[in-house]
Amino acid sequence: MKSADLLTSAHTESIQAILDKVESSPLGLDESVAQARQKTFGPNQLPEAVSPSIVSIFIRQFKSPLIYVLLLAGVISLAIEAFSDAAFIFVVLLINAGIGLFQEYRAEQSAQALKSLAAGHALVLRGGEVFDVDARILVPGDIVLVESGAKVPADLRLIDSHDLSVDESVLTGESAVAHKDATLSLTAETPLADRDNMLFAGSLVNTGRGRGVVTATGLNTELGKIATSVLGRVATKAPLIVRMEKFTHRITIVTGLVCVLLVGISVTQGASLTSMLLLAVALAVSAIPEGLPVALTVALSVGMERMAKRGVIVRRLVAVEALGSCTYIASDKTGTLTVNQLTVRQIQFPEQDQWGVSGEGLEPEGEIRATTSLDQASADLLVSNLAQTMTLPNEAVLSQRDGQWEGHGDSVDLALLVFAHKAGVSPTQCLNKCPEFAMIPYESERQFAASLNLVDGQLKVFVKGSLERLLPMCNTMRCADGEKDIDPQTITQQAFNLAARGYRVLAAANGLLDIEVNANASHELTTEQLQGLCFVGLVAMSDPPRPEAAMAVANCRAAGITVAMVTGDHPQTALAIAREVGFADKPNEVVTGTQLQEAVSAGQDQFDVLCRGARVFARVEPQQKLQIVESLQRQGHFVAVTGDGANDAPALRAAQVGVAMGMRGTDVAKETSDIVITDDNFSSIVAGIEQGRLAYANVRKVIFLLISTGAAEVILFALALMAGLPLPLLAVQLLWLNLVTNGIQDIALAFEPTEGNELRQPPRPPNQGVFDKVMLQRMLLSAIAMGTVAFGTYYWLLKAGWSVEGARNLVLLLMVMFENLHAFNSRSETQSVFTMNPLKNKLLLFSVIAAQLLHVGAIYTPGLNEVLGLQAINWQEWAAMLVIALSLVLVNEAYKVWRVSRTQSLP
Repeated sequence: MKSADLLTSAHTESIQAILDKVESSPLGLDESVAQARQKTFGPNQLPEAVSPSIVSIFIRQFKSPLIYVLLLAGVISLAIEAFSDAAFIFVVLLINAGIGLFQEYRAEQSAQALKSLAAGHALVLRGGEVFDVDARILVPGDIVLVESGAKVPADLRLIDSHDLSVDESVLTGESAVAHKDATLSLTAETPLADRDNMLFAGSLVNTGRGRGVVTATGLNTELGKIATSVLGRVATKAPLIVRMEKFTHRITIVTGLVCVLLVGISVTQGASLTSMLLLAVALAVSAIPEGLPVALTVALSVGMERMAKRGVIVRRLVAVEALGSCTYIASDKTGTLTVNQLTVRQIQFPEQDQWGVSGEGLEPEGEIRATTSLDQASADLLVSNLAQTMTLPNEAVLSQRDGQWEGHGDSVDLALLVFAHKAGVSPTQCLNKCPEFAMIPYESERQFAASLNLVDGQLKVFVKGSLERLLPMCNTMRCADGEKDIDPQTITQQAFNLAARGYRVLAAANGLLDIEVNANASHELTTEQLQGLCFVGLVAMSDPPRPEAAMAVANCRAAGITVAMVTGDHPQTALAIAREVGFADKPNEVVTGTQLQEAVSAGQDQFDVLCRGARVFARVEPQQKLQIVESLQRQGHFVAVTGDGANDAPALRAAQVGVAMGMRGTDVAKETSDIVITDDNFSSIVAGIEQGRLAYANVRKVIFLLISTGAAEVILFALALMAGLPLPLLAVQLLWLNLVTNGIQDIALAFEPTEGNELRQPPRPPNQGVFDKVMLQRMLLSAIAMGTVAFGTYYWLLKAGWSVEGARNLVLLLMVMFENLHAFNSRSETQSVFTMNPLKNKLLLFSVIAAQLLHVGAIYTPGLNEVLGLQAINWQEWAAMLVIALSLVLVNEAYKVWRVSRTQSLP
């Protein structure tokens, strides 16, 4: 059997013919057969784009207008026969490229490691049992189960389908969904987009359920045919990186214009060509922060790594900086704010009190305790009827393997299967006794699931879902003494009482349908047929809040972030959880889907007013979740929204930060989101926000260090030129200065740990640029302080009779000290440098020490000291330059004190 032989004909074959060709059955392959085929067909994956080689990354370090200017400086040095200067410029360029190579290669390796945390999975039948497996081990002949929100893991010939629609735009380019039908027979000429009895790898299931046999894997799939066109796509750069690259390009242009202007001035003053070119080279080297793009990429990559350690997988670099601006979190409830360990705790029948159910988790150990004096036969009949109704329209799988109970599927369905076992109803036996003829699978828009089963020779429908949807379907209710006319008010009150205690409440109903049984024909089940049913009872499940959720919400409040719950649950259930977690307390903070629908009709302003005061959105439909996000954005919020279903995709896409659940999230949700939470825990989202704020703060620190030091060098040169003094530093000295002060210190700032107050500050305004008022004030103050003090020192040395070479020697030492001390000033915008433990960022401490030692070494290294124009310095001169350099620390400390006092005095 060869998988490739099936690619062009699978859609033309009957289901049985396909099963015969792949030597499989509806129960799937045996594990031993699957493992043998794995060796034949290899892993079910497309070849990934080859990571850039070390050589290509190294070459890429020179593809920048900034580097082009420095290369031009080297060429000019060669032209004027300043060979030692030219050699040093080229050596420094190589060293800078080496540093960039190391950092980019490390970031690339980290990105590859993060990909492994988001590997695809598939539900497969092997030997009649359902397994959740890595999609890479699928082989032709495997039977795969798909449902709404899933990503199709391989090419499949459908065996059966229920209301199945698929987004195949990745293959066909068509945005319209494709509706699938396993029963279709197609001709060989049927185009790919019309092969509606097939599912293709890479497509996304929008609605419904399906089961199919794998006909092709890996490169043999239709997606594999176009693999070469999807490989090698360049990853999108974060907006911050793009803005900074544009900024540095502008600096390059401005530097060029300034150089031309100053050279022109020098010409009018009769300066020589050599001096003019030296001036241009020196200015170019001073102004250009050539390491900025690489440093920012590293800063964001470090943020991604740190988030991953906290359970937050960043799929797009943009999310790192976006999280720092988050002002509103619209969170779902189940599994995010709660532990997602649903257990049936109470059941209630019409005209009865609540009955207790004991037991925990997936272990079907426990009992049902009736609170009335019903005889055992009547009680058993009520319970078995409820258990059967909750079991048949159920898509989960609960089984015992090696003495342990395992479950696959939705947590609600699993809890209901556990309850059925406790009630003495075996789901497997129930389905064998009452074979399924048709079904309506659960979708969040419907809020119910239904199945049509053959019971004692008649077709009977079983429905479970929200009470609001089921009550209109019923005209009778099942009581201990038989069926009676339904009492909607009493039943609604029963559900309200359960929900008010924090339970998640589901209703059950069933009834005979007047349909002739035909075993040889397919039967359709529609919503319109669900009328005249008998209400069976209520099931109340508990899913307690996560222990850490309350603290996480409190941290959000301290950080100025509003938290709201968006759920499909009953309003009272949602409010009870919100009270426990701590972000809502009053009934008027709850808004229902019905109220939202009415507000839409009243106009956008009314809808916004309704959303503004809400902290709990209950009984919300997926489309309304999108409307809520859009309303919050209109009100100026920067929204992070969580989701796990296919229908959450529009809201995830619309939000500034889409957060998908890693454990229970569908593939559609993960594909649409910006970040994935591996443990589905709300506290992980808050931890991600903290790390996002830290990453953005570290980006600002890197920018502050590089721009302020570069500006200081320009100020020093401008003042010397205006004073008619010789150049205070040579071009090679400036290159050396930038190498020993920014070669690794800027990267080290990207590893700066938390200051501890990230979640005690308000969010950064979404429209605030990197160069805000505080950043500009600090940069100008620091640049002016360094530049003017260095110029004053240079001027004094020359007036005191020092030679130009000797003055340059001391000014270079002063600037090395200035800029290395400034790395410590850059660690915080508010905290004093004297209160921050230098050992918390050992890389920064060691880089500064190494830079100072490197400069000392250069002074006493024959040859190098001649190229750099360095001379020996006595200890008095060292001490004098250190005292002068410390003035920069005092200036920055004074600014921080002034700013803090000014902030505290503001109302």
